[in-house]
Amino acid sequence: MLDELRIQALGVIDDATMHFGPGLTVVTGETGAGKTMVVTGLQLLFGARADRAQVRTGSDQCAVDGRVTVAGAALARIAEAGAQLDEDDTLLLRRTVTSTGRSRAHAGGVSVPVGVLAELGDLVLAIHGQAGQMHLARPAEQRNALDRYAGVDLVDYRTGWRAWQEAEQRWQERVRDAASLAAEAEVLEHGLVEIERVAPQPGEDEELATIASRLAHVDALRTAARVAHDALVGSDDPAPDATDVLGLLGPAVQDLARAGSADPALDDLGARLRTLVAEVADLGADLAAYEAGLDADPDTLARVEQRRADLSALIRRFGRAVDPDGPTGVAAVLDWAKRAAARHAEIDVSDDALARLKEARDTARAAAARAAGALSAQRTEAAARLSAAVSAELAGLAMPGAELGVVVRHRPPSTGQPTLDLPGGQVGAGPEGVDEVTFELRTEPAAPAVALHRGASGGELSRVMLALEVILADTDPVPTMVFDEVDAGVGGRAAIEVGRRLARLARSRQVIVVTHLAQVAAYADRHLVVDRAAASGGITASEVQAVAAADREAELARMLGGLDSVTARRHAAELLAQAGSETG
Repeated sequence: MLDELRIQALGVIDDATMHFGPGLTVVTGETGAGKTMVVTGLQLLFGARADRAQVRTGSDQCAVDGRVTVAGAALARIAEAGAQLDEDDTLLLRRTVTSTGRSRAHAGGVSVPVGVLAELGDLVLAIHGQAGQMHLARPAEQRNALDRYAGVDLVDYRTGWRAWQEAEQRWQERVRDAASLAAEAEVLEHGLVEIERVAPQPGEDEELATIASRLAHVDALRTAARVAHDALVGSDDPAPDATDVLGLLGPAVQDLARAGSADPALDDLGARLRTLVAEVADLGADLAAYEAGLDADPDTLARVEQRRADLSALIRRFGRAVDPDGPTGVAAVLDWAKRAAARHAEIDVSDDALARLKEARDTARAAAARAAGALSAQRTEAAARLSAAVSAELAGLAMPGAELGVVVRHRPPSTGQPTLDLPGGQVGAGPEGVDEVTFELRTEPAAPAVALHRGASGGELSRVMLALEVILADTDPVPTMVFDEVDAGVGGRAAIEVGRRLARLARSRQVIVVTHLAQVAAYADRHLVVDRAAASGGITASEVQAVAAADREAELARMLGGLDSVTARRHAAELLAQAGSETG
């Protein structure tokens, strides 16, 4: 619910603060005084597109501040945005627009994207204006209104629709691309067969490179190992003057062992020397084992080089990395094989595969048809009830004998568009179902029914829209409804009925109405007047004041006849008394 609104430097309004509450609030004022700026301010506050032309002449920026009470989904959304409630558990909103067109939005003391205000607006506010009357003339809006009344849930149908369209697309693509897919499958299959024949193992290319290098340098490696071995532990056939590390270390070990008992420090050094002797012996044994394991067979080197050649051929053909950080070499070949196998399984173009896709398509289409039929039946049943309910409201809005027909027809099939088979035949289908909904207005029993967008006047459209809102009030979850001069073209007894129905709406939600009709204003719980103040610097300014008692009576008198006369006052008093007796 909207509790408070402050507008600064917006159009003709310099600085005005308005307080709202539950029930019906009306905003009135002379033509050109700036009544619509109240609605413009609300639209800006809840995410409407900003226009620098809205900034009051001579000002650097305009600002709209609002205080709202939020609950449920709206409360969850602002918490997600990081906004904080005020001390009285209300939410403070702010929107500014500079003279250069730059816009800023704040919620609960934090800066937020304008889209957050728009999302919040969808949850707490619905604005109906004369433009809404034009929207009501659109078939899509008429279908939406019927669906609201019927409580239609499109989830099941849309789920079936998407499943059908996806299955249809898969089947058509497979049929259309059968030749190219078959060629792709053949290439993949040949590649997989070649890789399977060579059977590369992970890391094999690196391991073979190491083996090949060892075999190519076997003589040098053997000599180096033998020389190192002999230097460490001696050879089996030593020269008379040959020395080795192990032979030199032996006497030293013995000398330290004999003297070490006299000094623990020397004994520790002896232990370290014994460890070194053991390490030299182990290293010598390892060098001997390495030399013994060297394979000098030329056939072995030939086999290794052939294997490397086979792997290189695979790497050249299949080892291109998918991305710079991806695998290379044999790892890239194995990665290609994995992806190729998965793709090959996907593009099965056999007759059986096509038959399975077609069967899946037909099954999904049949399921979508069942959901569409159920949806159509629900709309058709609700259409008769909505027609009767709105027609009854129109009778109360000074349109006796008028009837709003809600006609549900199946959409005819058209070339190139999806179709479904229903019991009555083939029909066109879309994401919203298979129905075309048309509102037809019959202004009197003998008159023909004419589509709403062709035959209704502005005043008739206003009353039809208001009648619909009264009927649909319980289906709209927003707590605040704003009507901007939807009573245009309405007068006399019909104007009183408009006021009554707005007051009825206000029993279950907050209703704010911008009106030029005294008959409507008389039903308000609070009355705000937008009045032109004295011009300053040649720029007109308007202010907003709450009126009651005699001031309210005077405003109604002005609205009735333009003059604050005794007769107008008497008439205004009668209107207030009548409205009070009905709403009190």
